[in-house]
Amino acid sequence: MSVFLQPRNITTPYYQYNTGLLKQTLEHASQSAAIHGYAIHYAMKANNNPAITGIIRDYGLGADCVSGNEVAEALRQGFPAREIVYAGVGKSDQEIELALRENILCLNCESLEELQVTEEIARGMQKIAPVAIRVNPGVAANTHRYITTGLEENKFGVHLSQLREVLDFASESPWLQLMGLHFHIGSQITTLEPFEMLTAKVNELWQTMNMDERGATLLNLGGGLGVDYENPEGNPIPPFAEYFNVFARNLQVPAHVKVRFELGRSIVAQCGKLITKVLYTKKGVNRSFVITDAGMNELMRPALYQSRHHITNLTSTKPNETYDVVGPVCESSDVFATQIQLPQTGRGDILAIHSCGAYSESMMLLYNMRDRAGVVL
Repeated sequence: MSVFLQPRNITTPYYQYNTGLLKQTLEHASQSAAIHGYAIHYAMKANNNPAITGIIRDYGLGADCVSGNEVAEALRQGFPAREIVYAGVGKSDQEIELALRENILCLNCESLEELQVTEEIARGMQKIAPVAIRVNPGVAANTHRYITTGLEENKFGVHLSQLREVLDFASESPWLQLMGLHFHIGSQITTLEPFEMLTAKVNELWQTMNMDERGATLLNLGGGLGVDYENPEGNPIPPFAEYFNVFARNLQVPAHVKVRFELGRSIVAQCGKLITKVLYTKKGVNRSFVITDAGMNELMRPALYQSRHHITNLTSTKPNETYDVVGPVCESSDVFATQIQLPQTGRGDILAIHSCGAYSESMMLLYNMRDRAGVVL
């Protein structure tokens, strides 16, 4: 039998974070970006646990926010206002006012009407609003359709056919300061080719849209670098150097333009696990089920994206059997894995679901009136 030491004063399910691995990941990411003079903004939506974001802040990363509450939380946690960027297709008037009042670095605007509203609010506040235009470059990210964001028809960003009109409005407004362009083609991208395609499109647009003449000084290339969900222990740190080198080799923008990235999953995913206890095993007609006390409340990604997370049994060394691992929530989609190999598993065994540092705790639900999962560092 494997030895598993249950932390005191906490019951399953809970998130377990490896802050040592987080720091190693931040070292790799920060050093790989610094070589080229690039800045990294951490995507707060990936994991907003203060213990995690505090470490990230201390490594000098900025914050990438997608709601007014995230902006406020980033400020509370000590991220400098001038290192906070704010994106999102549905910013409320109050959220725009907050961003302007706190003098954040930039609002990434995603439509002409949003720019017009931002201008109106800025005029009323007698402040100049710093804005970048989020562009849909038409680059396929080759990832799940729910996390592909850079195609031509998408709720995110401005279509290329409308870009000049939007840029002209921002350039000509006395209440807007056009900082530059913003791109984000999707998430969990595991090959470098889409990023090479992105740089080619960025180079083209920077020239054809006369960004130098417009006084642009910012280029935000988003994020999207994926992690290895299949073999998280074998590949705990993503290839940051190769990722940033793609842009360094191919980008053709003036040296004074500050290149920025928004990384979330690649920073925190592998430093977290979801620890859960087996409540029951159940024999079906053709399948065997492992029913855990964690469910889609604690890890939404498999239900939402049909994503796969590596699962290990921490307390059994018996011969392998084939199982479906499912949660207790009253939804048929509450399934973590199907037809996977685990050591023979029984009631009371402890499972670890890997790569849960990103989009797990931050997406937690209280559906079915379930308790919030705990956290162990």
